[in-house]
Amino acid sequence: MGVRLELETLAARGVGALSRAAGRGGGTTLPGKLLWKLDPGAIDALAARLPLGVALVSATNGKTTTTAMAARILGGERRLAWNQAGANLLSGIASALVSARKAELGLLEVDEGALFEAAARMRPRVVALSNLFRDQLDRYGELELVAERWRKAVDGLPDSTTLVVNADDPIVSSLADERTHALRFGLDDPRHARTELQHAADSKYCIRCGTPYEYAAVYVGHLGDYRCPACEHARPPLDVAARSIELRGLVASRFRLETPAGAVDIELALPGLYNVYNATAAAALAIALGASLTDVRAGLEAFNAAFGRFERIPTGEKTVVVLLIKNPAGANEVLRTLETGVPPVLVLALNDAIADGQDVSWIWDVDFEPLLEHVGRVVASGDRAAELGLRLLYGGLPRDRLEVEPSLERALDRGLELVDAGTELVVLPTYTAMLALREILSARGLVRPYWEGERP
Repeated sequence: MGVRLELETLAARGVGALSRAAGRGGGTTLPGKLLWKLDPGAIDALAARLPLGVALVSATNGKTTTTAMAARILGGERRLAWNQAGANLLSGIASALVSARKAELGLLEVDEGALFEAAARMRPRVVALSNLFRDQLDRYGELELVAERWRKAVDGLPDSTTLVVNADDPIVSSLADERTHALRFGLDDPRHARTELQHAADSKYCIRCGTPYEYAAVYVGHLGDYRCPACEHARPPLDVAARSIELRGLVASRFRLETPAGAVDIELALPGLYNVYNATAAAALAIALGASLTDVRAGLEAFNAAFGRFERIPTGEKTVVVLLIKNPAGANEVLRTLETGVPPVLVLALNDAIADGQDVSWIWDVDFEPLLEHVGRVVASGDRAAELGLRLLYGGLPRDRLEVEPSLERALDRGLELVDAGTELVVLPTYTAMLALREILSARGLVRPYWEGERP
């Protein structure tokens, strides 16, 4: 390491340490912001010194969980530079590279909008792209704009880079069409699929000719086994597949992972098809980096949850269950999972900060209706609690089962008051509401602050 980079790195580490000591949590991004200001090329240099290279993970939904799962698989044998708190812009990535001393492999979650520059700077060994859904239109623009940025990022990758893509997503899968080194993953169990797209599905039309796709199976949003009846563009064969899937309500899931190296049964302590996708993506990424099936199985079966993504947090005789929602596709899958055991009380928290997306009209594309028929009481909270409450009333929730409480702390306490001892209170927050909820729980001594490097 050059003298200049050494001094810059020491300065950035010092700032992060001071921020954490002050209890401000800036250690996840502040060191990287300082380093970026001092020398933007430092990210390139820090990445280049990692002996096992860099792996990047991006997606609209599930990138934090997928990266955390991959870290569990890979971390036993390799020292990782990993932005485990989910700070996935270039400042957070820089902070992860600065903080990880003696790291061998960079395992970095990347924001959809930051992928192009991150890939260009770090020349990654592996890039895993899991899905593209409509999300934060005021920040990212339409889905096609993000897809075009991703295509440019992929076009700029070295020929040696392995591209790991979700074959069930037509746009994402197509990014690997011209790649020499590619690994395609997906789900293959029609017992858990719908036969047609939901109204809020995003990629409905053939990327080659514009004809509506026909689906033999629809798993999550527009992800599934698709085929164009006009030009025959279809889902490619799966290199890594999840088959024989068993969903066990809000408790767990099980599936058979089939790979070029063989097959293995996985017991996953997370529910829902979307987490089977996350696990399959993490497995494919780890395999591309040389992990064995033994490593994959051990890592996935030891995994619990990334923060805010299906966390169970005990509080006295009750438990708070936190499931992040942030766009129609993700919210619909969370609600679909809850339908297997509808909670008696539900707290929903909708914020409209920049990190959430300031346009909250997406809540009208969320299929709340099946759940609202059975839930006992709903507390609507967050900065846009009133709009959320209105959406729930239009969805058929009786007015006497709705409470609107903008204060998240009071909404949490009200939810806990409504549930019986030994019962779980389910909270569905958007991103900044989830962070605020964890701050409340941290202040009560129930969880550690996320900036302290909490592992899932």
